[in-house]
Amino acid sequence: MNCDLKYMKMALKLAKKGQGYVKTNPMVGSVIVKNDVVLSTGYHRAYGEYHAERNAILNLKTPAQGATLYVNLEPCVHYGKTPPCTDIIIDSGIERVVVGTLDPNPIVAGRGIDKLRKSGIMVDVGILKDECGKLNEIFFHNIKTKMPFVALKFGMTLDGKIATSSGMSKWITNEEARKHAHFLRSIYSGILVGINTVIKDDPMLSCRLVGKRNPVRIICDTNLRIPLDCNIVKTAKEQKTYVACSVKESNKIGALKKAGVEIIMVEPLNGHINLKQLLFKLYDIGIDSVLVEGGSEINYSFIEHGLINAVYSYISPKLVGGSSSKTPVGGAGIRDLNDAINLKNENVRFFGDNILLEYRSACFGK
Repeated sequence: MNCDLKYMKMALKLAKKGQGYVKTNPMVGSVIVKNDVVLSTGYHRAYGEYHAERNAILNLKTPAQGATLYVNLEPCVHYGKTPPCTDIIIDSGIERVVVGTLDPNPIVAGRGIDKLRKSGIMVDVGILKDECGKLNEIFFHNIKTKMPFVALKFGMTLDGKIATSSGMSKWITNEEARKHAHFLRSIYSGILVGINTVIKDDPMLSCRLVGKRNPVRIICDTNLRIPLDCNIVKTAKEQKTYVACSVKESNKIGALKKAGVEIIMVEPLNGHINLKQLLFKLYDIGIDSVLVEGGSEINYSFIEHGLINAVYSYISPKLVGGSSSKTPVGGAGIRDLNDAINLKNENVRFFGDNILLEYRSACFGK
């Protein structure tokens, strides 16, 4: 069993190499071992490419007869972008397969395990199950809801302000914390802000880390107020950009499309974008996760409609005060504490004198 834990941890470490590149697919790593010697490894590198098990088998330098294959997620049994992993495992001569967790996708969901066992391969399931499930929380959420996993990210002072009373917000957090925030941009499929953020800050919403991918940009702009000369529009041909609006006819739509912006039409809800409808549409075009970096109003809108799965709160040891200074969550707010949104802490990290508190919605995963 200790060997099983050792090699499953290795598979999980390999799987993380695909973070930010596999999008609607899960992160998967695989290790092939015989007589406590690693024969080969592999991981799912990018969406549409071979899966981890197939890569590990193709990377073998010696025959796999009698070997054990470790994989953090159940091998697929269907044809998709690539052939079934179960088939190549069976043909390889592997004797035993150790699986971290079952695949929740209905077209797999235990069928991969059944096929391997029926072929005579010994299969053990559940090694580091919680860790394996946590790694692919986005994928599991996608399968269950058909919506992207949504995370709220903000930096605030110790007294809970995201800007001073004059509106100044650069820089609340330190450089190390901001660097990690850019890492988050690289692993989430999309980054979303409201139109007020675009008008006020004229951001780029890119990832500034060398070698990391840029997220797709999503702007919630009910009445299509986005300036044609803003950075988002000017760079739309360089970084995939969507503007979600409820304006069905406008000359501006043509100008935006010419600039490279793609338009998503969404029905309004109480005068604003219907966020739930938007999330369904985003998932349909292949966006599996969204990092919300908007202002306090759009943050509240996501919370109000129960659409937040995770929160990243960077806290700086500064005090600015001010009853008019913005807080991370605005809107009408909750009147009764019994109705407050409950979160569970997942992680605490330090970036110099800044702290990152990472939370998940208490109802997430139920």
